[in-house]
Amino acid sequence: MAGSLVTVVGASGAGKDTLLGAARAALSADPRFVFARRVITRPAEAQDHPGAEDHRPMSEAEFGAARASGAFALHWQAHGLHYGIPRIVERDLAQGRVVVANLSRTVLAEAAARYRLRVLLVTAPPAVLAARLAGRGREGAAEIALRLSRAAPLPEGLDVVEVANDTTPEEGAARLLAALRATA
Repeated sequence: MAGSLVTVVGASGAGKDTLLGAARAALSADPRFVFARRVITRPAEAQDHPGAEDHRPMSEAEFGAARASGAFALHWQAHGLHYGIPRIVERDLAQGRVVVANLSRTVLAEAAARYRLRVLLVTAPPAVLAARLAGRGREGAAEIALRLSRAAPLPEGLDVVEVANDTTPEEGAARLLAALRATA
């Protein structure tokens, strides 16, 4: 039986990375789950910053060659960078595993057409999102308001499960874990 590809999406400040980190740690010994490591045209040094994503860095030329050779199950461009999910995840899917991958909304329709896809939509009320973004200290009030005003709808027809992350990180992580385990 084919496995499922699961992606976690949500607005900035929803806590996606926090919840994914907790889920990765909680499920590290469970062979039913695989967390895909993205390939990004971002320097390796970028991983040294607190909260930075553990990724496989590639130059633009390396990424282009990998894409041309079919090395990626999915790939996209955003924020001036190229992102890819290694094709090896298809082996895990064929073995019935749940592959958790951080995807862009721009490739969700393609992913759903090719794989059994479940989207976990992490949500929080606007006031909570604003407080979290302000707590990061990266943006001023005007930039936060602009970020919160951007609506990015999901493509129609996806299997979407909402995961509320409106209280503590532990409670949000418990909800995400329940949604992941329900997929397995």
